[in-house]
Amino acid sequence: MMRQTIETIGAEAQPLVIFDDFASDPGALRRHATAACFVPALNHYPGVRAELPPSYLDTQIPAIAAAVAQAFGRTGPVEVIDASFSIVSTPADALKIAQRLPHIDAFTPDRIALIHYLSPAGGDGTAFFRHRATGFETVGEERRELFFRHLDTELRRAGPPSAAYVAGDTPLFECTRTVEGRYNRALLYRSANLHSGAISPDAILSPDPAEGRLTITGFFSIG
Repeated sequence: MMRQTIETIGAEAQPLVIFDDFASDPGALRRHATAACFVPALNHYPGVRAELPPSYLDTQIPAIAAAVAQAFGRTGPVEVIDASFSIVSTPADALKIAQRLPHIDAFTPDRIALIHYLSPAGGDGTAFFRHRATGFETVGEERRELFFRHLDTELRRAGPPSAAYVAGDTPLFECTRTVEGRYNRALLYRSANLHSGAISPDAILSPDPAEGRLTITGFFSIG
């Protein structure tokens, strides 16, 4: 049975919904993924993506909508911006600068992100961050210009971060929370939260869904 808890992230206490046993048959999702056609991802995602089975969103959106209403106070219709199987597979030495830093997926309060972990061994989850210079843990439209101005200045002065995935605290960012990527666990959080995959230095970066960090990522607009 699906279990849901609502917690918070960092000093800003932004909501975090944690589902365990999120899908009734995660094995079927893994089998679908092994037959799917994965292609290089767009929008700075460091890996590959593939289409979901059509039934996935129909099955899971009622739980997502109910949790978002309870945790985020957003009760409007759920618009799917994007959703797909996703596997982190880019070697650390091939990461672009933006992929070596915590990031924001969207800046408006209607946007909610989902990650659903589908690797049976569990492992690498998701980390959330505070930008040290500004203290920001979320970056909405009102903070956007100031945040990126500070970040640009810091990167010009200190140079780009080393070619590695973000793993805990860095000179520019403090890690406020890391959530373990347990099998069939899912998270919901604001897309404006500074976050990153918590990819360990010894992670298996295989694009093969049977071996790599198989997840489902989704992005929603909820009024």
